[in-house]
Amino acid sequence: MLNRRTFSKAVIAGATMSLVASRHAAAAQGARPTPARNVVFVHGLFADGSCWSEVIARLQAKGLNATSVQNPLTTLPEAVASAQRVLARQDGPTVLVGHSFGGMLVTETGVHPNVSALVYVAARAPDANEDYAALAKSYPTPPASAGIVFDDDEGRLGEDAFLRDFAGDLPAARARVLYAVQQPFNKALLAGRVTQAAWRSKPSFYAVSTEDRTINPDLQRFMAKRMGAETIEVPASHLSLISMPDEIAGLILQAAGQMA
Repeated sequence: MLNRRTFSKAVIAGATMSLVASRHAAAAQGARPTPARNVVFVHGLFADGSCWSEVIARLQAKGLNATSVQNPLTTLPEAVASAQRVLARQDGPTVLVGHSFGGMLVTETGVHPNVSALVYVAARAPDANEDYAALAKSYPTPPASAGIVFDDDEGRLGEDAFLRDFAGDLPAARARVLYAVQQPFNKALLAGRVTQAAWRSKPSFYAVSTEDRTINPDLQRFMAKRMGAETIEVPASHLSLISMPDEIAGLILQAAGQMA
């Protein structure tokens, strides 16, 4: 049992840790990003690394080195490891960019010393050890959630939900191609929690998709505000990285300390 002295020490220690975390977050929010020539991308559910192609082409035209990770979407530790291997190959300051579920990987692996700034594109941005599913339930459930179908432990998004709720602002023919190449995910992936929150110590940027039917836009706004991110809002579906690549590339260039 805790006596009064021990309890007081625990309260003081907890308050001190909270204050330190707040100071770290404030420092990250006010810091200018280090100039970077490297960008690493991580994708989310119902996609693969090619979903970043439109943005990558624009950054390459600006002379940046871009790499898109092919996440296994099996378990969170395995997905994190795949991103860490790519980050370790970078030869200098690197902007780490994540879309949708990829924000989990940005949050966990963004503490890597090569990472100079973080960019979230309609992405999950949990705190350390936070139950993201519980956080999401505090907002209205987005329509796409009802379209997830499972074959045993393997999940994917059904065609109607993909076209309407995931890629709703893309030409139908383009959306169908993306649907055809979506990568299935394992149920175990959704159970993972991040153990650290890189946004507490790194400059962070967030692109909110105002017409998103996959992650609630107000939840996106909450996460962006909580991390003190430099935030833009784009009138796009969940796939703003494809429907509005100029705006997303511009935000990444800002995070890289480059002129758009």
